[in-house]
Amino acid sequence: MATHARPGSLPSPPGRRVPELDPALVELWQAGGGELIDLFAQVRERLGGVAAFRLGPRPTVLITSPEAVQHVLALNADRYVKRSHRARLLIGDGVLAATGESWQRQRRLLQSQFTGPGMRRYEQRIAEAARTTAARWDGYARTGQAFDVGDEMRRFALDVIWRSLTGHPLGPEAERELAAVPAVLAVLPSLPADGTAAQGVVADELARIDAVASRAIAAARDSEAGPDGPGLLHVLLDAAKTRPEYTDRLIRDELVTLLVAGHETTATTLTWLYLLLDRNPEAREQALAAGADGSPQRRQALQALVHETLRFYPSAWMLPRSAAQDDTLAGYEIEAGTDVLVCPYLTHRDPELWEDPGRFDPARFTTPGRRPTHPGSYFPFGVGPRACLGLQFALRESTVLLEHLLPAHVPRFHSTPAKAAYSITVRPDGPTPAVLNG
Repeated sequence: MATHARPGSLPSPPGRRVPELDPALVELWQAGGGELIDLFAQVRERLGGVAAFRLGPRPTVLITSPEAVQHVLALNADRYVKRSHRARLLIGDGVLAATGESWQRQRRLLQSQFTGPGMRRYEQRIAEAARTTAARWDGYARTGQAFDVGDEMRRFALDVIWRSLTGHPLGPEAERELAAVPAVLAVLPSLPADGTAAQGVVADELARIDAVASRAIAAARDSEAGPDGPGLLHVLLDAAKTRPEYTDRLIRDELVTLLVAGHETTATTLTWLYLLLDRNPEAREQALAAGADGSPQRRQALQALVHETLRFYPSAWMLPRSAAQDDTLAGYEIEAGTDVLVCPYLTHRDPELWEDPGRFDPARFTTPGRRPTHPGSYFPFGVGPRACLGLQFALRESTVLLEHLLPAHVPRFHSTPAKAAYSITVRPDGPTPAVLNG
């Protein structure tokens, strides 16, 4: 397998301008009405791992080479900063959108909840949500009832994060009202640029989300921690006792941020996984044959299914940054204020890095030497100080659900989406109706 990078991704003499895609090709892409990822792919293919294109008066720099990814996200994160999160309308000042010292304080508070002892606190809640989903699927298998796989994955992931936040299973009313979360996420790219106008378009959905959050916060404030320890909401409310910045509004923003980050990405990944298994049924058989139920070998094989799905469809397919100061990146000059887009989606599909990248092959993640070793080659949850807090949480809940569902059931899809939709996440562009084979 080749491990060299394309021209443009290796260091070159300082002072060079980033190569820029011919504006005529950008105009051709615009006239054809293609997806933004199609333009990105063309930029990368023609110009390499550090390249530019122009949709406005200033060029935007696209980053796909591992060395440049590491430079921007990990080694020099203070030079390449987040300006504003695309979902700020929904998540407010939650940790995903926060910057500077506020972000550092918020991240420190939540970090301990998603590592080591903090994760163990949520093991039972994850298992209970998985058992609930498995029982529902047993019912579908008995009756032959059709269902939507994507809806099921959202229901499971929302139940997990709701239990983790509140200590209680997801009830029918909260589930119904929180359907507003994916509804807002789906329309974000098409909302008006003006914040007030955008808020007006989704005002009803935001009001529903705010009402659910308000009730959950009030209930957590009036209750003691459950037998599994405090939920994440209790952690936030305890922080408010000594840290005045944790107002009810910030607690609401963190709650909604955790709901968004804690269920939408996991649900999307699991939906893609089942669609990929439908096209590659041998991958399911290989995972189940790796070891007995509950064995480390079986668990490793199931994790590899998740990792290979995330290689195809990373949780964040595009990571926007802004250069806070002048810099030299891979030998190219980057001026302060330049918009920089890091694209895991393309890095994960680069044939110079990954052997036969269009093939679904979970063995890449179980066989030594089968995947690139550079940390900027595979980063579905980001890399560096702003990498996703919930990486281990998401992997754990996905693996636990597969332990319950994969041996027992094979969905038979009535139809599958023809393409992907590129929004906050990259998700199947359409429903995923299925029935179950035992």
